[in-house]
Amino acid sequence: MGLLDQLAGQVLGGGKSAGNPMMDIVKALIQNSEGGLPGLLSRLQAGGLGGEVASWLGQGENQPVDADALSQAIGPDALAQVASQVGMSQPDAASGLAGALPQLIDMLSPNGQIDDNSEMLQQGLSMLGGLFGSR
Repeated sequence: MGLLDQLAGQVLGGGKSAGNPMMDIVKALIQNSEGGLPGLLSRLQAGGLGGEVASWLGQGENQPVDADALSQAIGPDALAQVASQVGMSQPDAASGLAGALPQLIDMLSPNGQIDDNSEMLQQGLSMLGGLFGSR
């Protein structure tokens, strides 16, 4: 069991859910962002969420993010498209991401930086099942 799996068990209850729509949305957003996860974070920073992203990467408390602000930073059309692909509404997707991204990014950046390490990213994405359960 990897470190992130252990953290998920402690912080999120450790539940995993195959085919979780929120995991699918996060994966799609990362895959559709030029530069992968670092590219998605750059997009959020450029969209006015620099302070929030910095807090998720830093050692202190993670700042929450407003679902509407997150939607605007990602791009409402882009978010609506991936949400539709997994059978969610854009507002539900934005709300779920607003709850998940701060903790996910925090866990994927133990040294304050994101490495686009696919194994670590997959472990982090698997933790989203504990946040949202199955639908």
